[in-house]
Amino acid sequence: MTVAVAAAADVTKSQKQMMEFGAAAEAGAISIPRTGLDLPNRLPYEKWVLMGRLLSTVHASSAWCLGDWLLHGETAYNGRYREAIENCSLNYQTLRNYAWVARRFPLSRRRDALSFGHHAEVASLADPEQDYWLRKAEDHGWSRNRLRAEVRASLNERAEAADVTADGADGGPDGAQGDAGRGRGDGIDLQLEITADRVKLWRAAAEQASLSVSDWALRALDEAARTA
Repeated sequence: MTVAVAAAADVTKSQKQMMEFGAAAEAGAISIPRTGLDLPNRLPYEKWVLMGRLLSTVHASSAWCLGDWLLHGETAYNGRYREAIENCSLNYQTLRNYAWVARRFPLSRRRDALSFGHHAEVASLADPEQDYWLRKAEDHGWSRNRLRAEVRASLNERAEAADVTADGADGGPDGAQGDAGRGRGDGIDLQLEITADRVKLWRAAAEQASLSVSDWALRALDEAARTA
């Protein structure tokens, strides 16, 4: 079963469970006030267990579902969905945030082992970087906060490297470039012409090593230099 098919199957199951839960609430079998859950005294054990599973599913997927719900409403009910949001007592800006993350991650790219919050932390990155960081978070069991710290540290390192490269490109007093004109850390701007096949090969090797392509390339160059 492919990832996309598996994701679709999970979504269908979750949708069915939530519709069953909603039907039970509408039928008056259970009461769902905003402050808690009022259950009948003679609720059968099997239904009580099922409700626990349904509540767990709703809790874990609520942000995703609300985001997908809003995206659907924007397309299917243009001009009417804002009224529906107000009638449902939902905060529009919060929904917009959910919808933005949901749009950035189609169902086939969402990782069931990670929370909505994990995906939100990397939603602003390019798709390959999203997949890279989410894979690392899943493999190493990172919390949302740990993922956030790792991503920020990586982005800060890139910014510092960019500053060093910019300083090195300024050159000397007359604009000439050379050893005396390089910035802190002797950073240089290295440009390479790389074929698509080579990029694919490097990316696969970097993913195998749980590294970004740039970090993997630097490590490979260092190893080659030491053995030369």
